[in-house]
Amino acid sequence: MNILVTGGSGFIGTNLITRLLSEQGWVIKNIDINKPKNLKQIYLWDKCDILDRKSLKSIFQNFNPEIVIHLAARTDLNSKLLECYKSNTLGLENLIHCCNTTLNLKRVIFTSSMLVCRLGYIPVNDQDWCPTTAYGQSKVKGEQLVRSQINCNIEWIIVRPTSLWGPWFEKPYINFFNVVRAGYFMMPRNLKVYRSYGFILNSVDQLISLIKSKHKDNLYKVYYISDYETIELMEWAQEIIKYSKQGRVYKLPWLVLKILAVIGDCIQLMGFKSVPLTSFRLNNMATNAIINNDKLREICGPQKYSMKDGVAITIDWLEQNK
Repeated sequence: MNILVTGGSGFIGTNLITRLLSEQGWVIKNIDINKPKNLKQIYLWDKCDILDRKSLKSIFQNFNPEIVIHLAARTDLNSKLLECYKSNTLGLENLIHCCNTTLNLKRVIFTSSMLVCRLGYIPVNDQDWCPTTAYGQSKVKGEQLVRSQINCNIEWIIVRPTSLWGPWFEKPYINFFNVVRAGYFMMPRNLKVYRSYGFILNSVDQLISLIKSKHKDNLYKVYYISDYETIELMEWAQEIIKYSKQGRVYKLPWLVLKILAVIGDCIQLMGFKSVPLTSFRLNNMATNAIINNDKLREICGPQKYSMKDGVAITIDWLEQNK
């Protein structure tokens, strides 16, 4: 079966293609503007910008995919303008057009984001959106495009990854590991924060299950991609320190952190982007974000890797890729 992965050179795509290569029966193509992170996968790569409809359509016609997993996107939060995220809107329109004109196409997995809603907000249904960033707005528009433009004979699923972590990850999530291991991580004293995060090897197993699912009731829905058990940030940090045998967490009063965050805001206004702590980051740090993923568990079954397993695998990868 021909499976096309857009954005397959990125963090999720690299792990997903590795997982697909472990099974027989898949003929894989990765289209991305960047070459693969894992150079062992370079033979699967065609350089293509999804904003270039002509090139994108040519690849679809030549490869004739039966499954498409759409990961390609601009994912940073650096711009406040929706028009800066054309890959997530115009690029998606190009992809939908190519899907609609591909005769053998059976199913498409469209990747959105948990940031279609503000952190901590629990939507009442799949079309309850409340983004607070231009990136989140672009992903809302993307979900709307899927619902309004995809052909009715194509099976589709929308996934909203939460904060995924593990081998091949980049900023901002690799920063957490690096800061904890360097001994610079700060948390509010006497505060427990719980998050629905996803270890990437569990996440790609979930994506594979959604590709393979034969139940019609599982289609035309939105699924959050995360581990089933929440992570408590302090416990996560302590596990990183324990396995690394290095690092430290500073537990500081909220007022001290608030003052440091305001200082960070001022430094950011001066034009510096890599500021360790800002008010935005502090508020995020103190906000619970818990997803009920029971419906995904019913489809995918139990996950293979615990948080401790994930930490060990991730730190081993970091050590091998210094």
